[in-house]
Amino acid sequence: MNKYLKKTKIIATLGPATSTKEIMTDLVKAGVDIFRINFSHADYDIVRNNVKLIREINQELGSSVGILGDLQGPKLRVGVVKEGSYLNPGDILTFTNMKMEGDSKTVYMTYQDFPRDVKPGERILIDDGKLVLQVIETNEVDIVKAVTVQGGPLSSKKGVNLPNTNVSLPALTEKDIQDANFMMDLELDWIALSFVRHAQDIIDLKQLLAKHPNKIKTPIIAKIEKPEGVKNIEQILLECDGLMVARGDLGVEVPMEEVPAIQKMLVEKARNYAKPVIIATQMMETMITSLTPTRAEVNDVANSVLDGADAVMLSGETSVGRYPVEVVQNMTKIVKNIENTNFYIQKNSPIEKEFNCIDTRFITNRICLAAVRIAKSTDVEAIITLTHSGYTAFQISAHRPNSHIIVFSSNRRVTTMLNLLWGVRAYYYDAQKSTDETILQVNEMVSELGYVEEGDFVINLNATPAGKGGKTNTLRLTTI
Repeated sequence: MNKYLKKTKIIATLGPATSTKEIMTDLVKAGVDIFRINFSHADYDIVRNNVKLIREINQELGSSVGILGDLQGPKLRVGVVKEGSYLNPGDILTFTNMKMEGDSKTVYMTYQDFPRDVKPGERILIDDGKLVLQVIETNEVDIVKAVTVQGGPLSSKKGVNLPNTNVSLPALTEKDIQDANFMMDLELDWIALSFVRHAQDIIDLKQLLAKHPNKIKTPIIAKIEKPEGVKNIEQILLECDGLMVARGDLGVEVPMEEVPAIQKMLVEKARNYAKPVIIATQMMETMITSLTPTRAEVNDVANSVLDGADAVMLSGETSVGRYPVEVVQNMTKIVKNIENTNFYIQKNSPIEKEFNCIDTRFITNRICLAAVRIAKSTDVEAIITLTHSGYTAFQISAHRPNSHIIVFSSNRRVTTMLNLLWGVRAYYYDAQKSTDETILQVNEMVSELGYVEEGDFVINLNATPAGKGGKTNTLRLTTI
């Protein structure tokens, strides 16, 4: 029976630890809904092969696992540094634009406009904030001098964060443009854009994707990891298709104690816009090397689910960790357990908001909200809908019904894309029949899949008259 599946989705990052078909298959069986490909460390031939394997696994298992391509974005880094380099508090470190092997006195900075952008008094954080420096002078051409505030080992190619600096780099680097076009070639389901600061960053990526010859509309996830992204979240949500709360860089860019409240705020806002939200970074970090997560990590995953996230994401745990399958099994257990508690069931009430009746989607929006309200008060086992674009599924999912959300689509790409959404299970269906015949057939399929049994209530949402591109305008409450 499929009656007791988790609603919150799990995203696993692929890497050397998860590069075989056997391990990927085990991950899907353990509970992975979306595979993430991190383009900060991507070899195109390996990516091509991984995408082929995922699609083969979907065919073999009858699953709809989606693929998320994650662009690196304007990641600032120091260059290569001599082994054993160390900074003590009070040490002066010189950043230069000239490529060289660095040491504890001078280091190469990959970001060429760095001397022009930084100002004395601003902080420089290296290696996720392990090293903290303060700018004392810049010649605004090629040299910046900074004093060490918090010392430690200085290693090669570590990331640099500038929390007080207005960085002039665009969100899309040359590498990102090339990677985004490659993602479009492979028809990935989602593209994540790193370090989103303004709505314009999303618009720029949309314009780039629109020029691609395959003309497929690919949804974009805005990764929120800078204070400007948090500040401009309303405008960003109008342009993007989903959010990722990237707590690693966010926790370095803003005071770490503010991150839990920001996480809750971002989840709430994304749900109001009916857009999925992913919680990422350090969720089960100790399981990179240990078979057991810490109790704090278990709590973190459970609390992210309680916050109302659509998905929780694993990074190093599955890409380079020793126990990729076990970490997913543990995460699935935590998610399932917290979803079956009263805390969770009471928390997710439908979003009550005024819909603008001039909006072209007004009828669909009202029908979706009505379906969830009826489902909550009538003990409905499943809300079943057909969709061509996926819009209806986004709306129903955002309201977090207690029932299953079963979606059928004649567009195979939509079925894998929707696998990221909370509670949604998507299947391929392309029969051209009347509304009545369609309802009978899909209800039978849902029954065969094990989501419902005889005597269960289901709600069917359809476009009447039946036909491609029709908008959902009909709600029917049926007994199986």
